[in-house]
Amino acid sequence: MSALQRKAGALHLEGVALEDVARRFGTPCYVYSRSMVEAAFREFDEGLAGVDHLVCYAVKANSNLAILDVLRRMGAGFDIVSGGELARVLAAGADAGRVLFSGVGKSEAEIRTALAARIHCFNVESEPELERLDALAGALGVKAPISLRVNPDVDAKTHPYISTGLAGNKFGIPYGSALEVYRRAAKLRNLEVHGIDCHIGSQILEAAPLEEAVDRVLALADAVQAAGIRLKHVDFGGGFGIRYRDEATIDVAAYTRTLAARMQGRGLKVLLEPGRYIVGNAGVLLTRVEYLKVDKAKRFAVVDASMSELIRPMLYDAWHEIVPVTQSARGEALAYDIVGPICESTDVLGTGRSLAIAGGDLLAILSAGAYAMAMASNYNTRPRPAEVLVDGDKAYEIRSRERVESLFADERTLDAAMKP
Repeated sequence: MSALQRKAGALHLEGVALEDVARRFGTPCYVYSRSMVEAAFREFDEGLAGVDHLVCYAVKANSNLAILDVLRRMGAGFDIVSGGELARVLAAGADAGRVLFSGVGKSEAEIRTALAARIHCFNVESEPELERLDALAGALGVKAPISLRVNPDVDAKTHPYISTGLAGNKFGIPYGSALEVYRRAAKLRNLEVHGIDCHIGSQILEAAPLEEAVDRVLALADAVQAAGIRLKHVDFGGGFGIRYRDEATIDVAAYTRTLAARMQGRGLKVLLEPGRYIVGNAGVLLTRVEYLKVDKAKRFAVVDASMSELIRPMLYDAWHEIVPVTQSARGEALAYDIVGPICESTDVLGTGRSLAIAGGDLLAILSAGAYAMAMASNYNTRPRPAEVLVDGDKAYEIRSRERVESLFADERTLDAAMKP
């Protein structure tokens, strides 16, 4: 159930009026619901209750420390793709032994740090990475726990920019050569094979591709174990889609129950890596209308948020619902393009939206909990917004709005740079 609802025409997140949040913390501003984050996590955790499992939140979706802390308290593991994300989860109090390290370009420094922290597993994406891990683990006198991220050549039926499981994508080791790579990994002295990993894409709305990937991964797991290589876990990845507009989405509870049933008796721990599904619909981006503008019969609502705060519409032509925070009797709704102040024609957050609005009105851009702040930028020297977590009838600032001065605090004028 969504925690977003109207009370006397005013939009609330849990028990907090969003107009009050905007007054306290300014706009643009990201606002997240703790109860929605927790409810989404429980769908996975409870669905897998019949088998040994670990739900590893994909940190890249939203890496705020408070969000990570909420999930840590619920028993989540974490899927990271950089040394910076490792630093974040550790700062949030997470146990490094519940961390997976994915990503195609792990640097030597990142690997050393993760080895020293004793993370749960490296999801290895290439044979050269195996060699690097073996050498670095040997130099530290430890064994690196590894899974191979296998590319099962399954079409996730999602946007091509976020499809990761097809032949030709940069991610993972080709399915057809995976068994041979496992044999090679098992012979490297400083590696310890723990499992198999796959991830076929993001914003997946159909269960069929996920189920096909499960079939292929389990067939490979059987072949690997038949070759005498003992596995401890199977990681089926993430990519579970959410409703942004009117999409039919996967029944996560049904999927996880079916997965748990299939894994009974295999003696393998089940890992999943959801990100967007946990936080996407738990967040909104608040923005205020600066100007209403008419240009050749086309209407624009110029707001104080931009593609710097929400890049998905520009990057993927993605839809986010945009609604007034306070309903009013302003008369006829008109079609507006919702645009930001950035000096790019692509700075468009929504087109042709039917709204009855005026300058100064507060709008909420929905489904902004994932890949919004995480992908935000300082283009045009714009400070990134505050982040706020709502917990019942309380609202807590979990990240302060950046100050303009902080954006160039590490820079130097030429005269300053030339000084000895």
